[in-house]
Amino acid sequence: MSTIAIFGAGSWGTALAQSFASYGHQVMLWARNSKQVDAMQATRLNAHYLSGIHLHENIQFLTDIEQTAGADYSLIAVPTQAQRAFLEANKARFSGCEPLINVAKGLEADSGKRLSTIYTEVLGDVEGRYVVLYGPSHAEEVGRNMPTALVAAAKDEGLAAQVQKDLMNENLRLYTTDDVTGVELGGALKNIIALAIGMTIGLGYGDNARAALMTRGLAEISRLGVKNGANPLTFLGLTGVGDLIVTCTSSHSRNRTAGVQLGEGRTLEDVLAHMGMVVEGVPTTKAAYERAQASGISMPIVEHMHAVLFDKADVKEAAFDLMTRSGKSEQEDYLN
Repeated sequence: MSTIAIFGAGSWGTALAQSFASYGHQVMLWARNSKQVDAMQATRLNAHYLSGIHLHENIQFLTDIEQTAGADYSLIAVPTQAQRAFLEANKARFSGCEPLINVAKGLEADSGKRLSTIYTEVLGDVEGRYVVLYGPSHAEEVGRNMPTALVAAAKDEGLAAQVQKDLMNENLRLYTTDDVTGVELGGALKNIIALAIGMTIGLGYGDNARAALMTRGLAEISRLGVKNGANPLTFLGLTGVGDLIVTCTSSHSRNRTAGVQLGEGRTLEDVLAHMGMVVEGVPTTKAAYERAQASGISMPIVEHMHAVLFDKADVKEAAFDLMTRSGKSEQEDYLN
C-alpha cells in the first residue's frame, strides 16, 4: 500500500482521501486552515465540505506541509485558480521525485493555460512526474465508496499504469491515457456547458434544450481540443462525454446549480457569494472564450456564456440568439 499526501481538504480532496484510506493506503490530508484541521481531528468529519461522512482512521490531518515529505504520491486538490500561487509558495516541497497527481479541473483565468503548463512554468520539467486524474465523479459519491471510473493521464504511459495499479480499488476504477491535453480540456470545458444547462432549467426549458446544449457543447469542446493537439477520441470517453453527462445532469454539480440560479434571474455576484464553494465554470468561461477568440475557433455557446457572465447579457436573449443563428450542417467545422 502507498502513502499519499493530499493537498486541499475541500470536498474532492477529502473524498479521495476517504476512498484511498478505506482500501488500506495511509493518507496525509493537508489544509491551510488550522481551525478546519482541528475540527476534523476532533470529530473525524469535514462538516462544511463533505458532511455526513465519518473519515477513516488511516487519514492524518495536517497544516504543516513539511510533514507530508516522503509520500509515495502527492495529490493536489487545491482549486485551479489558486494552484499557481500554491505551487510557487511550496516549490521546495515539490522538488522531489514522487508523482504529482493533479485533480483540480479548469483553465487559469488570467492566462487561459492548462494546469500541466502551470506546473512546468513553476516547478520546471515535471512532465515525467505529472499525472492528471479526471473523470465523471462527484465527491459526495466517491466519499461514500460508490462505484466511479476515472482516467489517469500522463505523458509517461508507464507512470499512468503505475498510478492505475497502485490506486485503483473495487469502487474506484482507473483507465489510462497519454492524452493529457484532451483530458485537461474536457475536464475544464464541461463546466461551462453545465452552467448553461443550469440556466435552461432556471428559464423553465425542457429536456430537448438540455440535450441540444450537451451535444453541441461537446462539439465545441472537441473543436478546441483538437485545435490544441488533443486526440478527438478522448472526448468520447470518460473525461469527455462521461464528465459532461454527470456535471450537466446531477444536482450535486455546483456549476449546474449556479446556472439554475442565474437562469432564475439572480446576479452572478449574488450566486457566487452564496455558493460557499468554487464554481470553476465561471473563470473557465473567460479563459476558453479568450482562447477561442485568439485562435479563430467557433464556439457560439461559450461566446454567449461569456456575454451573460461578464457583459451582463440577458440569459433569455442569449438563448434566443443561439437558436436563431444562421443554419449549419451538423458536421460543419465539427473538429476544425
